[in-house]
Amino acid sequence: MDLELVGKVAAVVGGSGGIGAAVARVLAEEGCDVALTYRDSTEGAERAAADVRARGRRAWALPLDLARPESVHAAADALADAAGALDVLILNAGQNIVTPFDRITVEEWQHVLQVNLSGVFFTLQALAPRIRDGGCVVTVASVAAATGAPHHMHYAAAKAGLVNLTKSMARELAPRIRVNCVAPGITLTPMGRQAIDNLADDYADTSLLLRRFATPERMAQLIAVVASPVAEYMTGATVDMNSGRHLR
Repeated sequence: MDLELVGKVAAVVGGSGGIGAAVARVLAEEGCDVALTYRDSTEGAERAAADVRARGRRAWALPLDLARPESVHAAADALADAAGALDVLILNAGQNIVTPFDRITVEEWQHVLQVNLSGVFFTLQALAPRIRDGGCVVTVASVAAATGAPHHMHYAAAKAGLVNLTKSMARELAPRIRVNCVAPGITLTPMGRQAIDNLADDYADTSLLLRRFATPERMAQLIAVVASPVAEYMTGATVDMNSGRHLR
């Protein structure tokens, strides 16, 4: 797409599969070296790293568990040792648990907010000093941040917080670093397919204007555009791509 990213260094937090792995591939195709993090899926992370190397770029796969603050700082140090300063940071990691309202425990509520909001903040806090002037951060929220979600309201609440955190960090880090958010609708990833399994069979036809779900590749291309110098005058924004599920 010629996004002016050749020679840049990117980190994708949550890059072992789904949207994150697709983002790593797109960034590599655009000329970036890519460090990607994973929680459990070593195999997925190594496969994603191999995809980056197959496109002629350097790649690193590093463990990072957003639920454990000590893991965040260890990963930030390891990333700096491996890749050096960053130009692009994609904060894609997240976890959705589908649980009815009256069955959400204190532990589950705290865990989901830790992974999807608190952990993202502390990762950004650790890595922002390692981003070069003119760099960009992209957080990945969800259409649920705007619409709510009755069977995973902790996830929706955390993603709504992430949208506002993006605005706050854009103000904090300007003019040195841009911070924007992409809010996907349901995407055909393992987590997205889990959500689809809990929807009515005709959900796409009745609730989505475009009557189809997104692919990880298309979502990754949008994220890469937002992260690139092509969007150099955008900061503090949230970009929706949800097949018309929610219109602002």
